Amino acid sequence: MAEQNTEAKLKNLLKQEKVQLWNPPYTDDDNQPGRQHMQELAERYAPLLCLPGSEVGGALETIRAQSVRRGNRNKKFRETNVATLELLLPRDSKKDPKTKNFLETRLDVLVQEVVDRIREDYDLKYIKLILNGKTLCADQRLDQQGVKNHSKMMVLKLSDAELKKQLNEEEEKRKNQNESIQRTQKGFQILSERDGSEDPDTTPFLEIADQKGNPLNIPHEEKKALILAMGFHEKGRSLMKRKQYDNALCHLLQADQQFSKCGSALLGSVDNFGVLQLDIVWCYRSLEALSCLDDGRSRLQRAESCFLQCYGQQQQRLLMIKGNTGREEVLFLRLYLLQSLLSYLDGNDAQAQHQLSKVESLYGRLSLDSDKMTHLMSLGFTEREARLGLRACQGDLQGAANHISNQRQDREELKQRERQKRRSRMEAISTLAEMGYSRRDAARALHQANGNVDTAFEILLDSRQTAQATNNNMEGTVSPEMVQQLLYLGFDRAASEAALRRTGGDVQSATQLLLDGQGARSPVPLPVSSPSTSSSSSSPSSEEPSTSSNSTENDDELVNEVLEDISRHEEDYLDLTLEEEAELIATMKTYLSRGPTHTV
Repeated sequence: MAEQNTEAKLKNLLKQEKVQLWNPPYTDDDNQPGRQHMQELAERYAPLLCLPGSEVGGALETIRAQSVRRGNRNKKFRETNVATLELLLPRDSKKDPKTKNFLETRLDVLVQEVVDRIREDYDLKYIKLILNGKTLCADQRLDQQGVKNHSKMMVLKLSDAELKKQLNEEEEKRKNQNESIQRTQKGFQILSERDGSEDPDTTPFLEIADQKGNPLNIPHEEKKALILAMGFHEKGRSLMKRKQYDNALCHLLQADQQFSKCGSALLGSVDNFGVLQLDIVWCYRSLEALSCLDDGRSRLQRAESCFLQCYGQQQQRLLMIKGNTGREEVLFLRLYLLQSLLSYLDGNDAQAQHQLSKVESLYGRLSLDSDKMTHLMSLGFTEREARLGLRACQGDLQGAANHISNQRQDREELKQRERQKRRSRMEAISTLAEMGYSRRDAARALHQANGNVDTAFEILLDSRQTAQATNNNMEGTVSPEMVQQLLYLGFDRAASEAALRRTGGDVQSATQLLLDGQGARSPVPLPVSSPSTSSSSSSPSSEEPSTSSNSTENDDELVNEVLEDISRHEEDYLDLTLEEEAELIATMKTYLSRGPTHTV
């Protein structure tokens, strides 16, 4: 990092003085350095940076050589359309960490062709390419996905070393690499379609709630995208906890794509999007990829904007909602720390030091007394509860104990309200089902009627009449007298109407159809709006439902699998031990202590 810091400062000085190292007198006609002028430049800049002249001279030569090579590559691209791409390889694939790796290619080729070349050149097998935080599609061309001459791309391995040793065949390997993302997406897609019309004690479904646990009413398509985004995010965070940053980043980028499908109003009202941006950049840092991926800076800007919008400029909204701000301060600590790192990499030591000072101040407040932690845990509180409680109460032991107890009580009251709400909903659905409507149609109508059974019945009745009129025009007339004859024989109204439509109004054929048991299925769905139940990041029921079909069993297996990655505590994302942060703080202090800082 120190070399990059020095080079960034020198580039700023060169830019200010409009010095072009690739031109004479700094570079001669043979692209060799003009040694006397380069030495004079190094001697002039060394005191400004408080560094030895030899170190500055070496950095200037690195910049000059890079500039010359860049100019040659620009010329080659203009004349031949062959672009030069910079590759950030996985750490264990780099022969020399200080040497940059490049690849020459036309931009009108498929990404798969480039992937194959990288795999062969660097003895890598299962990889994907990342450009500005976006995964490149293998079956599309480079230029169609924003790749340009001099673009920097991250090469990401899709599996860890242990998995490689265990798998022998390529097909099995590829299946295992992609399975996590595919299963995560499928599991949360199933959950996003559930609307609570089933018994919640046997069929898990999700509700999305605000910071107080109150369900949010979200349009169906946005709800589906949000559940998928939060699902991928939770899976990514689970992998981050296990230090599997490569795989975590794959899931986090999938979450980012799903969040892009949500409306700006929704993203501006929840902090999930900001936390995701932080987590992505933290993965970049852990993979030592910050210098390559320029979108790290824009992601931190989006995170900060999101937090300010959700919490208020002085966190006044957060204080009003939660009564304290201590727990969310860990997010700002990580934000400022990453901003400090990026500023340092840009050569702006003064800004890096300013942000680091804010980090150290927060770290001092958020570091916890081990004796107080032990005391709270001896009272029966979990380690997470103790940590969050002490931070919420600025380290006050008695206040933390009271806070945790109050939170437990609030959480239990919320669960009771949810149980009562679900019980009432199930009773209402059963009431409508007894009138001959399917439970799913009843659930949809109830949602549209905001839980009012009478209004839901009117919606169902209107929908049935509309459907009946439509089918009458298409399949012949089904008179009330025909339906009444079948009702007299003891058949269900909906099934009778369906049978009559299928037989063109022939009562005898409809009767036989019903007796054969083939007329009991609903011929067309009622034209009611799609289900849009509130969903929740609160704990969904995870009991395994009893099913009979293989398809349902597979669905339940997927659902239960993805539910394992959802924390049962709504503030798990705030529960940081700050161990990794402490290590990075120490590293930043070491680099910034090399000498006086200057704004360059």
